[in-house]
Amino acid sequence: MPTPTSANESGAGITELIRTIASLRDHCPWMGALTHESLVEYLIEEAYEVVDSIEAGESPARDEELRGELGDVLLQVVLHARLAEERGSFDFDAVARGINAKMVRRNPHVFKPDGSLQATFPATVEEIVLKWDAVKRSEKPGRADPFEGIPPHLPALAGAQKSLDRAARAGLSIDAQSQATAVGLPAVPDTEEALGELLLAVVAGAREQGLDAERALRAAVRSFQNGKAQPS
Repeated sequence: MPTPTSANESGAGITELIRTIASLRDHCPWMGALTHESLVEYLIEEAYEVVDSIEAGESPARDEELRGELGDVLLQVVLHARLAEERGSFDFDAVARGINAKMVRRNPHVFKPDGSLQATFPATVEEIVLKWDAVKRSEKPGRADPFEGIPPHLPALAGAQKSLDRAARAGLSIDAQSQATAVGLPAVPDTEEALGELLLAVVAGAREQGLDAERALRAAVRSFQNGKAQPS
């Protein structure tokens, strides 16, 4: 089992990486030409490669691959922060401090406002979700649309999942069975393996009909967000 890394050792690793990226930006023409926009494709690709590593199943080889893929994602974060620092906007430290402050703020069931631990902790996930949602609402009190903030370029299936989750947490009615009956779908399978087969069959059928399943689902999600979800 690997030896746990101390906070100081971890900080030294980040400092070394930040210094290396700064040098590459100054002295490597290819790295120096990168922009936020040109890095987007790499950020997406590296994120998906992390998913692939995780879903490969637990093994020493998987852990080694996952470590490398997480490093590639971290590289993207450091690069974007460096680009912003060069503009005088923000740096990696500001990114880290910002996300740490958000985690403390959004988890009052664990942390006091000063970042120290609470004396007691909630017993249920439901309590945690309620507290998290309450803090998010307080951060943006003017946000009335439960779907605001869902990235429009998410893959359609991920967008559908997140939209339905947001609707449920906002107390909107989701009559999945009625929707399935209305379009003549069979009952939803009770295992992910069977569900995957059903989804693949739907996509295959769409392909045979000359239909674009991704575009069709995106349109259905937009329709759902724009009025099909109703208050319970």
